[in-house]
Amino acid sequence: MTKRKILITSALPYANGPTHLGHLLEYIQTDIWARFQKMQGHEAYYVCADDAHGTPIMLNAQKQGITPEQMVENVSIERQRDFTDFHIEFDNYHSTHSAENKELSEMIYNRLNDGGYIKKRTISQLFDPEKSIFLPDRFVTGTCPSCKAENQNGDSCDACGATYSPTELLNPRSAMSGAKPVLKDSEHFFFDLPAFEHMLKSWLHSGSIQQEMANKLDEWFAEGLQEWDISRDAPYFGFEIPNAPGKYFYVWLDAPIGYMASFKNLCEKKNINFDEFWDKDSNAELYHFIGKDIIYFHSLFWPAMLDGASLRKPTNIFAHGFITVNGAKMSKSKGTFIKARTYLDHLDPEYLRYYYAAKLNSGITDLDINLDDFAQRVNSDLVGKVVNIASRCAGFISKRFEGKLSNTVAEPALFAEFSSQASNIANLFESREYSRAIREIMALADKANQYIDGAAPWVLVKNEETQQQAHDVCSMGLNLFKVIMTYLKPVLPNMANNVEAFLGCALEWNTVQTPLTCHTISTFKALMQRVDMDKVNLMLEESKESMNSSIKPDPTSPLAKEPIAAEIEFNDFAKIDLRIALIAKAEHVEGAEKLLKLTLDLGGETRQVFSGIKAAYKPEDLEGKLTVMVANLKPRKMRFGMSEGMVLAAGPGDNEIYLLDPHSGAKPGMRVM
Repeated sequence: MTKRKILITSALPYANGPTHLGHLLEYIQTDIWARFQKMQGHEAYYVCADDAHGTPIMLNAQKQGITPEQMVENVSIERQRDFTDFHIEFDNYHSTHSAENKELSEMIYNRLNDGGYIKKRTISQLFDPEKSIFLPDRFVTGTCPSCKAENQNGDSCDACGATYSPTELLNPRSAMSGAKPVLKDSEHFFFDLPAFEHMLKSWLHSGSIQQEMANKLDEWFAEGLQEWDISRDAPYFGFEIPNAPGKYFYVWLDAPIGYMASFKNLCEKKNINFDEFWDKDSNAELYHFIGKDIIYFHSLFWPAMLDGASLRKPTNIFAHGFITVNGAKMSKSKGTFIKARTYLDHLDPEYLRYYYAAKLNSGITDLDINLDDFAQRVNSDLVGKVVNIASRCAGFISKRFEGKLSNTVAEPALFAEFSSQASNIANLFESREYSRAIREIMALADKANQYIDGAAPWVLVKNEETQQQAHDVCSMGLNLFKVIMTYLKPVLPNMANNVEAFLGCALEWNTVQTPLTCHTISTFKALMQRVDMDKVNLMLEESKESMNSSIKPDPTSPLAKEPIAAEIEFNDFAKIDLRIALIAKAEHVEGAEKLLKLTLDLGGETRQVFSGIKAAYKPEDLEGKLTVMVANLKPRKMRFGMSEGMVLAAGPGDNEIYLLDPHSGAKPGMRVM
């Protein structure tokens, strides 16, 4: 087998908040693949880093009264502790705010500039006169220029789905200070992405990303690639652009370079040849594991930057979907927005590693954590099948046969069947078809248990004439267990370590064909406990955020809206007619990213309403439910049809939207008092 040189990365976590189960999907998926490659004997390195730059981090640090560097360090300590406790093993974990990243970012920028790929032009931006800062899109709120809905973000409207620039908002306000922004000119630096169109079209369809992602990215070429703004004005937490005082690299320019920087930091510590992995003609392999939401940056901007700087492009970019819990987006109010530390306070991290592996494949579909299925699968597969093999056999070996395995393999054909699966299961791990690999492994576990059931060593051991047969059967069972645990080692590294201590041998892929005979084992200790649903429920309860929290929202948060509006008279409020409505039908709106079309039954009268709740609800989950609507709102014509009212919802937006849910005794048409 040819020894490969492989560099593996996960997307760099933004250093502005805690790790949650959605984040962990990617790092667990990547860690399994990296561990597998190392088990194959390849020279594989898994690196990552904190994504440490940008306006949100700068403002959050100001709010806490500390420097951005200190805030990033505080978050990094907690995050790395979470990763370690989930048995995610990086060869190096670094930061984009590092000397290596500054050096490499400047090198790449200078090469792009020398190649004529950096353009300059003056643009007009919204500027907060109170904070003296240019406002990113998500820090501006105002009235939608299309449907006139209020309190909309600076780039898109939740109500009608329209997209626009912040300068098109009506009555714009700064989400930081509430001040009315002013337009201000500034010279910005742009990367000439259109110059790489031919290269990108060829690279995207070379097998370097999943085909469905390549097809999606083709839409960018149909619309025409645009030059990419890579600069931000002071004040900004990041790296200053060479020879451009007061101008900083946009966070998305230096963030992916952080992959290189983390690896360079490792190379300096371990005397690894950095250039062998990053030279334009490198024979090494480079793989990025990322979420589907950042595919554009990694599959358009990043390879173009690398190509323009005469560096190698990724071998492949593996995108994955998002996490849902019990069929819905993660929700703070329902307790399903689960932080890594909250999970670890209650449950074994290898439960989650196994469950993710059992559901992951090479596609980009979303993965649902059904907590009942989670408990049942772990209990059935790991405890009821895998661990059961060892627990049934080990006691007899220790008590009756002095802790030593038999000198024979009782069923050579069965052992050969198990060990011959090494190549097939390796191919499934290599292609990231983890769920198929798990199915194959569990099929072997079923066969091992069937073999033990049929041989019944607990009966054989009672008769002196069949005690040797019992010895052979139990030894055979433990050899089958060894093969199974070798295949599971990338998924369950901690359990594998305990098995290695128990069996007194290393679990290595290239030794699955070699059984243990005349071999002494240690006393068996419990390898895994069953999932306790009481602990699962306690985890959910502790994940809920109080709806009556006295903590004020962070005014610098992208989710923050303006303060409570000016007071109104009671007579004004009394004009609003709120009614209970039955959602008779809910459906997607073609061409709208955020809207659902609802047919509402008011108790004999139906209304059509468009609502920007698509990110939070599936249409089929809404039909038959009651909600509350503004029944006397004047109908307004939207791009997709007439909207005859408004449903009431709460939440900060996106997938955190909650339709009001009336009491079960409510009836369609009832007035809300």
